[in-house]
Amino acid sequence: MELSLNRLRMLRELSRRGTLTEAAAALHYTPSAVSQQLAALEREVAVPLLEHVGRRVRLTEIGRVLAQHAEEILAAEERARIALEQARETLTADLTVGVLATLAGTLVPPTLATLAERHPGVHVRTREVVPEETQAAVRDGDLDLAFVLDYPTAPGSGALDGALESTLVGVEQLYLVAPHGTLGTPAAPGASAEEPPAAAAPPRSADRDGAAPGAPVDLAELAGSSWVASGTDTEFGRALSAVCRTAGFTPRIAHQIDEQATAMAMVATGLGITLVAELALPLRPANVDVFPFRDPIRRRITVIRRTSTRDRPSELAFVRAALDTAAALRLLEDPDGR
Repeated sequence: MELSLNRLRMLRELSRRGTLTEAAAALHYTPSAVSQQLAALEREVAVPLLEHVGRRVRLTEIGRVLAQHAEEILAAEERARIALEQARETLTADLTVGVLATLAGTLVPPTLATLAERHPGVHVRTREVVPEETQAAVRDGDLDLAFVLDYPTAPGSGALDGALESTLVGVEQLYLVAPHGTLGTPAAPGASAEEPPAAAAPPRSADRDGAAPGAPVDLAELAGSSWVASGTDTEFGRALSAVCRTAGFTPRIAHQIDEQATAMAMVATGLGITLVAELALPLRPANVDVFPFRDPIRRRITVIRRTSTRDRPSELAFVRAALDTAAALRLLEDPDGR
């Protein structure tokens, strides 16, 4: 009897998720394809692995036993792949990395370029992910690594699944973006809340519009403003809500928009103000001004991966490339200069 690793992976997903639909979605197959492969697995082992309960299927007792062994077999297969990578003189591997929209056009491309220059045999496929589903995708092996944002002000942000570990890549300051001329003199991106920094490499200090550094903004003074921002169903929206509550008010979201570039475009037409991370500032349109906050608001950029693959050479190479890219962008420097 020869067991297919791919079919064992499908059985494991069904065991973890409980339904064919959810297992298929996690594996990027159709439910009928998963059903067919599990039927083939039943023929291979010559015992029933699934039973119908109404319109659903569930694992039989033997199916649950095999699913437990599938976990061990697939973990051993993963360890074998890591050992092979370590044994090769030239690093070759395929990685799937989860990326976020605000990083996909900024931090990610130079990270991939650095990795390709150092290790041309490591091929990376990226996939934009929903922040709230990223940890599960990495834990379950759907992704090898993923970028994650941690908002210290947002409840629950930064909590990590026990099967995962994270590496701090950088710290971003968040800025207020307002319609041009509505709030006074704008600050150059990268300006500290206390005083403007010396000239430095972009994006931390680049100011495309040539605006001179100005006085920082008190968040509490914005209590009556209309916001163009994410709702509280996102981590970014919860972070905004949390810092505004600390400042004594609840933000009035006039236009609920998740994508920061879109939010800034709406701000440029005078529809409100928004909160933007510094890596997204190069995407800002004309007719907006950028301000730091008197009490700086920041978020952490991390890369997460499974603890079981912490010694995998290709993953270590990717993390190193991300760290070096962040250092070149000055994202690992203390924003307060300490």
